[in-house]
Amino acid sequence: MRKTTYFNSSDEKNYGRHNYRILIALTLCVCLLLAGCTNGGNEALKSGDAAGDPTISLEDIPQYQGTPYQKINGNEPYFEEADLTTDAFETYSDPDNLGRCGTAYACVGKELMPTEERGSIGMVKPTGWHTVKYGNVDGKYLYNRCHLIGYQLTAENANEKNLITGTRYLNIEGMLPFENQVADYIKETNNHVLYRVTPIYSGDNLLASGVLMEAKSVEDKGEGITFNVYAYNVQPGIAIDYRTGESHQEGQTESKQQTEASADESAQEYIVNVNSDVFHRPDCASVKKMAEKNKERFQGRRSVMIEQGLKPCKNCQP
Repeated sequence: MRKTTYFNSSDEKNYGRHNYRILIALTLCVCLLLAGCTNGGNEALKSGDAAGDPTISLEDIPQYQGTPYQKINGNEPYFEEADLTTDAFETYSDPDNLGRCGTAYACVGKELMPTEERGSIGMVKPTGWHTVKYGNVDGKYLYNRCHLIGYQLTAENANEKNLITGTRYLNIEGMLPFENQVADYIKETNNHVLYRVTPIYSGDNLLASGVLMEAKSVEDKGEGITFNVYAYNVQPGIAIDYRTGESHQEGQTESKQQTEASADESAQEYIVNVNSDVFHRPDCASVKKMAEKNKERFQGRRSVMIEQGLKPCKNCQP
């Protein structure tokens, strides 16, 4: 039977028998460069409780240097033997005071996996979200709505507690290989996998610097699946301001998107068809006919959208 619960990550009592014994918290280790722009790896993670567990420092998680993820703690997750269970469950943290997602934790089995196609998630706007395109990004769009626990594992679709703003690189190169590994293992063995994903933020940044991904297969006690990795929320060739999610091409001192948007007090709202790259006025008749999965809202200047390669609708002429 599918069991979904929601908890506040600061309230340990709500974890029940699946008590989250190893807490992951972030302390700022270095000053951010370029007025808050980082490479997604400048933070230290504290893992453990008041009993005193090891601290993961900057030396343990080096700055991003071309590899989408790094193994943590010798690739061993922070689960304890008592955490292993064959009872499928999934839990998602309440957003913090900035609206940011916290830890997502599950024991994944076939009973939680999807039985139908994924629906639209375009209506969810995670913290730090921007609709922005770059020619050197696979798929053009810099950001994806990244599931902390992938849809293919727990069938959570537009769950705001399970979606963060992640780069295309984080989503495809950092997280997807591990999600596929877990999904394939469960389908082949019908076993369960204890699975936990923790987004890591620096200070009050709206954009996560990366995510800590832990997994361990239950029935065979990790023989089939064991990993503990930190995946970087970066995009090669793009500089990101993690405080706001704004970005610009590396080598440029300032984003035209930022400059123009901040200078214009009459920025308009548009609806972008991500399938056709055409943007419309919100009241355009074409918007009503558009599939929800293809809709993206954009708040800003028309010239910025043109600069990003988007085309104005010929009917509503935005």
